[in-house]
Amino acid sequence: MARLLQQPLVMECAGWKSYRLLDSGAGRKWESFGPHAFIRPEPQALWQPRAVDWPAAGEFIPGSDEDGGGRWKFTQSLPDEGWELAWNEVRFTARPTPFRHLQFFPDMAPVWDWMRLQLEGMDAAETLNLFGYTGLGTLALSRHGKVTHVDASKKSVAQARANAALSGMTGRPIRWLTDDAAKFTAREVRRGRRYDGIILDPPKFGRGPEGEVWRLEEHLPGLIADCAKLLDADSRFLFLTVYAVRMSSLAIAGLLAEALAALPGIIEHGDLAVREEGEGGRLLPTAIFARWSNPR
Repeated sequence: MARLLQQPLVMECAGWKSYRLLDSGAGRKWESFGPHAFIRPEPQALWQPRAVDWPAAGEFIPGSDEDGGGRWKFTQSLPDEGWELAWNEVRFTARPTPFRHLQFFPDMAPVWDWMRLQLEGMDAAETLNLFGYTGLGTLALSRHGKVTHVDASKKSVAQARANAALSGMTGRPIRWLTDDAAKFTAREVRRGRRYDGIILDPPKFGRGPEGEVWRLEEHLPGLIADCAKLLDADSRFLFLTVYAVRMSSLAIAGLLAEALAALPGIIEHGDLAVREEGEGGRLLPTAIFARWSNPR
């Protein structure tokens, strides 16, 4: 029976050459993405900034409510096609999107490291990336074998394929699917499929390619129950991240504990966080997570 560890953890992103958290405070954060710096909203930055001035190529101005829109205000010209960044051997394109992101989530870097550690020594693993976005997690996992990448957005899947080409990984055994994550997972259960690892990063709200509605609190339990049916005692991990919701990491860990009760291993939970650069850099929490692992 998987054992739930009560004490929360912090998975810390310390930044790397292509990404740094320069400063944060007063509800905003100042970051560098390679050669360009940006300012984005960050409600959890309750403290005051350390720096007086934040020179940046652009700032995302949020909408009037916490769920509503916003726009970029640019002070410098940027390449229309974006610019190239890298995490280890994974290369990818960054560019501002209408959703305040820059086509990847830098706080996921320690998660990619952790997944690779769970698959250490394997070169024929089969893993599943649900809500795979632009594919950085998929490309990180592809070092260890076959990956199925699922996202409802054709544009995101196309960008993930482009990132694979940029990384020189088009020959790796990756199955790219534009599909509704919950429907695909249910079909995999009916097919009797199994995976060595699953990562999922569901949005608070979304729509599938045929207009399917996704609401996190309503649909996550069913999706996790199906994911559990795709794992067995020889599987290595499941990693769940949740952004922008009023929910405890202990709550989603409890969901995993219920779904994975028949499996061995441990369930842990906590925060993803990014460390500001420099002496005395603070930890800025960005998301909650719960993870199951089956140590060898």
